[in-house]
Amino acid sequence: MPIATSSSSPNSMTCLATGSRRCRIWTYSGACWSVLLLLPPLLLGATVMASSSATDAIRCIMYLTGQHNVVPADSGLTADITHVILAFMRSDIFNVDETPTHFPLFTTVDEVRKQFQPDTKVMVAIGGWGDSQGFEEAARDAESRGRWARQTKAMVDQTGADGVDIDWEYPGGNRDDYKLVPNSKREWEIEAFVLLLKALRSAIGPAKILSVAVPGMERDLMAYTASTVPRIVEHVDFINVMTYDLMNRRDTVVNHHSGVAESRDALRRYAERGASPSMLNLGLGYYAKWFMTQECHPERPLGCPTQLLEDPKTGADLGKTAAFSWHDETPAELTESFARARAEGVYDEDGSYGYWDGEEKRWWSFDTPQVVNRKLAEIVGPWGLGGVFAWGLGEDAPEFAHLTATVEGVRALRRRAGGSSTRDEL
Repeated sequence: MPIATSSSSPNSMTCLATGSRRCRIWTYSGACWSVLLLLPPLLLGATVMASSSATDAIRCIMYLTGQHNVVPADSGLTADITHVILAFMRSDIFNVDETPTHFPLFTTVDEVRKQFQPDTKVMVAIGGWGDSQGFEEAARDAESRGRWARQTKAMVDQTGADGVDIDWEYPGGNRDDYKLVPNSKREWEIEAFVLLLKALRSAIGPAKILSVAVPGMERDLMAYTASTVPRIVEHVDFINVMTYDLMNRRDTVVNHHSGVAESRDALRRYAERGASPSMLNLGLGYYAKWFMTQECHPERPLGCPTQLLEDPKTGADLGKTAAFSWHDETPAELTESFARARAEGVYDEDGSYGYWDGEEKRWWSFDTPQVVNRKLAEIVGPWGLGGVFAWGLGEDAPEFAHLTATVEGVRALRRRAGGSSTRDEL
């Protein structure tokens, strides 16, 4: 991280904490700097946040997906959204020598711009779960990385997007085929991923936004180490930490899929590996998940064994866990259980929400608007994070209760930061 001293502010320390590669410049006064260096990374981030300019914006990022391409008509719900990321474009379409005449996407950047404020940035996400082959081919060598980066730039230019979000799940392994292809065969991708981001930044230039969506679980951080994270942050503008799906079919005991404490732990890992808090965005999942369990204690379900959720040989889904968004119609066979979960669920000590249905031996895990409020108030603000993002905007239709809580939380943080709602230009 570039550091510069200044005597223009002798009694304070400030950070232009926008998460921009162009703005990560620190100023400090004398001995104050050496003391702050001793603080833990996220505590340091909170200190910087407290003394940063009131014009520093908190990002409010929404993924807009092809599955739920719904935008609220109420401009009051969209006015504070700083970035919209369109998901997804496939990773393999850029592994070509001749630039395509068309890059397939479920909508257009121009159509999306009409539904948001003029200064809202519109980006394109590449990849997503199960789409890794294109990244693997692209990362192979310098020539393939350069080709992929050039064609990605061509897509950005052709679509008019403000930037790209790289969602490779995951470089280094633990992909959908992890039982069939061991991680040892993908170790080479860890360094190649950094080089791919470097090539992409070089191709699109500093004026375009480059972000990455990254895993929240420790077991998936093969490519996000104390060695790689400091080099990754040199090329990206911000990092979307997927602090959801923190329980999935690879797990064997009950936990929250987007718990408050688990979200803190996920963010701390990246800070400890070298990412400034202002570069990190907390992820929100606008959907509910359920898991079949063994017999659990009704008042203490956390840690209870699950039923077998995936095939131990192939990793295939066994139909014992699933998810659906607030936009989706509740499956008929789940209607009664889900109603009980919403009416009788419990907030744990850390503020996470869950419900164990003893009648069906089914664990429910999802964020309520109250949990969303708590995450923004107790994590994003105090820890000096760059902002928040959600998967996804249309998933919260038609009531948009979670979006409302998110926007209200962002506004509250901006007011506490100095009464300004001015947003970062990124």
